[in-house]
Amino acid sequence: MDKACPVVLRNRDGRTEILVFRHPLAGVQLAKGTVEPGETGLSAAERELWEEAGVRLKADRLLLEWQRRLGEPVWGIYLMETVSDLPNQWEHFCEDDGGHVFQFFWHSLSQEPGVQWHAVFADALRAVRKALVRAGK
Repeated sequence: MDKACPVVLRNRDGRTEILVFRHPLAGVQLAKGTVEPGETGLSAAERELWEEAGVRLKADRLLLEWQRRLGEPVWGIYLMETVSDLPNQWEHFCEDDGGHVFQFFWHSLSQEPGVQWHAVFADALRAVRKALVRAGK
């Protein structure tokens, strides 16, 4: 796999929410990054979540391998530990690409991604939803 995407879920008020963030230049996204040489997908998902969100969680399992289009990177999308104590929203400075402040918040899984979503991540969210339904989550 080329990329690791940590998926953090929580249940709130009877609905399942997924952790997402607003990139100041590229719209709403899921955390995602490159799997480095010698690194497993699980450890890359844990590292990416720490670097992008400032959150340390263990990767639970691979939810799915996903490729948006033939020839594009293959993503390992990993379910992370279930959480209940993260805030509703926060900002985190990420050093990637010269440094950015990412605004994290929770998005209801039942809600379609809006126009503010980066197209690749909107497609990834739809793939995650389908995989969670197949997994009975």
